[in-house]
Order: sequence, then structure tokens, then C-alpha cells
Amino acid sequence: MTYRFSAPPPLPPLPYVASGRIPRPGNGQRPASANGHAHLAQQGGRPHATDAMHFRNVLGRFATGVVAVTAIDPAGGEPRGLVANSFTSVSLDPPLVSFCVAHTSATWPRLRTAPRLCVNVLSEQQEHVSRRLAAKGGDKFAGLTWTLSPGGGPVLDGTLAWIDCSLESEHVAGDHLIVVARVHDLDAHADQGPLLFFRGDYGRFHT
Repeated sequence: MTYRFSAPPPLPPLPYVASGRIPRPGNGQRPASANGHAHLAQQGGRPHATDAMHFRNVLGRFATGVVAVTAIDPAGGEPRGLVANSFTSVSLDPPLVSFCVAHTSATWPRLRTAPRLCVNVLSEQQEHVSRRLAAKGGDKFAGLTWTLSPGGGPVLDGTLAWIDCSLESEHVAGDHLIVVARVHDLDAHADQGPLLFFRGDYGRFHT
């Protein structure tokens, strides 16, 4: 199996100390620990976790799937949606899932009032769907085809799976909300490869 991404070139690796090789004092490196494990070096003042770009670059090395959270806006009857790559299962009993939403999202306040949400697991053919729902302004569903799930949420054509759920709780976590949702129904939909997100870009899983 191979992974193929249209991602930017990798950053140069941080210098490190191989186990058992003790650097000379004064060269900016920290020696290996007494138990033989290597330490990352501190040459040049390595960025801290509070450096937003460094944080994003490092955490971007964790590949994730992409989901579209959709609902019918109770206020106007129009479909609404946002994308997230922070989706995860939380509990089997009761069945719970979660995803994270930025405080700045203009779509989440509309979605959260809907009696049912639908999580769409996006396929490798749905990069355009992700980009459209992530954009600001305009009719995000223009040109997209969808049907209603049993719970009444939009299921986008080509989605790998859909999950009908309702808002269970919200937890403030820094500049995001952690949304926990209770699952009421779910099923597989299309049979393709997943849409992946890695190092700030989209990719596909190839066998």
C-alpha cells in the first residue's frame, strides 16, 4: 500500500543525538539521557507549542479523514454544512461521536439548532465538496446532489457513510468547541477510497 499526497515539501528534520553518542559540550546539543534514549536537540532556538505555525506544521503530520456535518436549517429550510477533520468515535454505550468547530464558524450556530445532524464521511472523489463547504459565503450546496437521511439530514452523493445524530453536549476548548453528538442511525453509502488530509493538503489512499 502506498500513500500519495499533493503536499508541500517536508521541512528539514530537527537535529538529534543518536543513542550512545555524546556530543561535545558547547555545541548547542543536549546529550543522550542516562537510560540511553536520545533527546531532540535545541539548536537555533526550536519553536515552542505557542508558535501557531509550528503547532500546525507538527500536528499536520497526523493524517485524518474528512467529514461534512450537514443539517436542514430550521429557520429557512435550507441545507447547511461545514467540514471537519477532527471527527472521532467516542463511546459505544451510549453511541457517541465528536468533532471540533471553531468559535468563528458562521455555520455551526445554524446547524446546532437542527433536531438532527448528519455526518458525511467524504470519499476521495469529494475534495471539491470539502473545499466548497469550507469556503466562506455563497450557496455552498449549489451544484451538489444529495438526499435526506432517515433523520432528515442531507446525505451527499458519493459519501462513504452517513451518521444521523443529535447534539449531546458542547465543551469550550481554547479557540474551538468540542461537539459531542449522540448517534441515532448510520449506514455505509458509497464504496470508494477515503478523502485524507495530511500536512495541510488533501490526499488519497492507494492500494
